Amino acid sequence: MSPTSSSDVLVRKLQTISDIREADIGVLRSIPIQEKDYLANHDLVREGDRPVYSFVVLDGLVGSTKHTGEGKRQITSFFVAGDIPDLHGLHLSIMDCNFSTLTPARIGFMRHDTLRSVCDQHPRIAAAFWRSTLIDAAIYREWVTNVGRREAYTRMAHILCELIFRLRSVGRIQDHVADIPITQAALGDALGLSTVHVNRMLQELRRRGLIATSGSQVHALDWAGLTHAGDFDTTYLHQRNPAD
Repeated sequence: MSPTSSSDVLVRKLQTISDIREADIGVLRSIPIQEKDYLANHDLVREGDRPVYSFVVLDGLVGSTKHTGEGKRQITSFFVAGDIPDLHGLHLSIMDCNFSTLTPARIGFMRHDTLRSVCDQHPRIAAAFWRSTLIDAAIYREWVTNVGRREAYTRMAHILCELIFRLRSVGRIQDHVADIPITQAALGDALGLSTVHVNRMLQELRRRGLIATSGSQVHALDWAGLTHAGDFDTTYLHQRNPAD
């Protein structure tokens, strides 16, 4: 069952990656979170911004993006429910990338001064936030490897494995069936592939019986086979209780 409040979403995510205790959970639930709904393709934070808030993804998918001088977009990471994509803004005052909704999304905003006060007074929460940013960095390293050195077929399998695994770990899906309503163009921007190539790789995964798709739903029919095809090892996600 999905969490029912914004603080529950945040707590559940931090519980998957850290050892926060009951007292810490009470503190996290006391943090004021201002919720807002957005359509897809909305810039939440732009490169060069000096935000005084960090945001937590409550529902939907968010991407971090960079643009070349020619205007070409590279998606550098996906963020799911419970993630705080711009938490580093607590210490790096100028944003060096964009954060945009890739699907309709609900976002919760938390003031930096509140978060700093919580971290100063509650070291386990500070450690959990630090661990969250370290895992984000580990994901970036994996994505560099994925785009830079893996073949297109492997890249596609890998990114589907990651999304399914991360959505399962925060209770957003059961088994290996995920609603991933992002466009093939967005997948291409994440994988360094054309939309045509993305479509071909999805067709090949279906042809080999590894996935089935229906609209935006992706069903991993053969999870072991898909992880093998994607060279996917969950170590870089650093979950306390990894999903199968």
